[in-house]
Amino acid sequence: MDPLDIMMKLDQIVPYFDPIISAENQLIIGYEVKPYFQTEDKELHNLCWFAQDESIPSEFRLELSNAVLHKVLDKYITTNQSQYLFIHYDAKLLLKDNGDSMIALLDGYVEQGLLLNNIVLQFIESFVTSHIDELKHLFAYIQTYGIQIAIDNVGQQNGNLDKLTIIKPNIIKVDVAFLQDDDLPQLYQDVHHLLSMLSRKIGATLLFKGIATFQQLNYAWRNGGRYYQGNYLVKTQPGFIAADNCKDKVKKDFHHFITFERKKMKAQLDLTETINEQLKTTLKKINPDDPYDETILTIASDCNDFTFRVYICNEAGFQLSSNAEKDEDGSWYLYAEGRQKNWSWRPYFFENIVRMNMEKKGILSDLYTDIEKDERIRTYSHPISDHLYIFIDIPYNFLFEQDGLL
Repeated sequence: MDPLDIMMKLDQIVPYFDPIISAENQLIIGYEVKPYFQTEDKELHNLCWFAQDESIPSEFRLELSNAVLHKVLDKYITTNQSQYLFIHYDAKLLLKDNGDSMIALLDGYVEQGLLLNNIVLQFIESFVTSHIDELKHLFAYIQTYGIQIAIDNVGQQNGNLDKLTIIKPNIIKVDVAFLQDDDLPQLYQDVHHLLSMLSRKIGATLLFKGIATFQQLNYAWRNGGRYYQGNYLVKTQPGFIAADNCKDKVKKDFHHFITFERKKMKAQLDLTETINEQLKTTLKKINPDDPYDETILTIASDCNDFTFRVYICNEAGFQLSSNAEKDEDGSWYLYAEGRQKNWSWRPYFFENIVRMNMEKKGILSDLYTDIEKDERIRTYSHPISDHLYIFIDIPYNFLFEQDGLL
């Protein structure tokens, strides 16, 4: 569409509202505003591109943004809404006057009952992180009014996660629309897991958008999403709807998720117990004075069905044995290259050492990618003395054949 045609007919702009659901109460707690242009024959054209097209004069983009804001806030106030309003705003326009025009516009509605802490200004990550020095103080200033900041499309570009700690947004939005049900890439799952931990550390809420399937909702739930948005839950609406519109649907799906996670936890506990019982039997026939390499070969042989690599480390993380590794023909060999490597840099290494010392039992790791095999594995670690620990690497093909271990 021609931008000039749109500017000549601002009265034909129609705001739509994309509901956002909370995991906590399964209610609609907010709406993302999506402007459309309605032609004379009632055909709708999405205008989200308008604010991002820098070939359009900034005056036009600002005028359209303000026109949308007025329409939305008028409707919001007159219908006595109390949910969050997620409003797209061009960060470049914000910088032009340090947000004064936007704040002045919102202030005009405060006397009518608008609560500024219900307003969420949404910005695209790529621009924000490339202009972080200019925006960080401006965002902090805007937040003093109670207005919340959301950063959209996070995680799609490498190297920007650390910058979120500088911006300190209230909400981090992640798009899962591109993730196919049968191929949810592990790389993205790792990134989103990091985002979940980062959000928690900086006090931000993680919102997954673009949810179009049951599997994508499950993915968002497993990766720390507090808020969800997408057509699978409820479609974009021309107006506000009942807060419990999809509560039953979400509760039903959550029940499936919880049942499956319980099944996974049981499978992991069962595997832990199986390995633990096997080690109890094996360790009884091992002389504590035996060479470490002899010990790992004995353990490897007895645990042959569920491991491909065995080694011993001390509490400082130094590997004292070789690697006992299984070749393709199923035979066990010693690889001395592993000796004296230090594994204390691995996440949770010392935490697991302390846990093993206190609980006097083994620990099954989460899934991670083995550097050498380039496949997803788990590691079972177990104390074999006050200062020595056996590590048993479990291959992907074994995990794949068991229910609940992937």
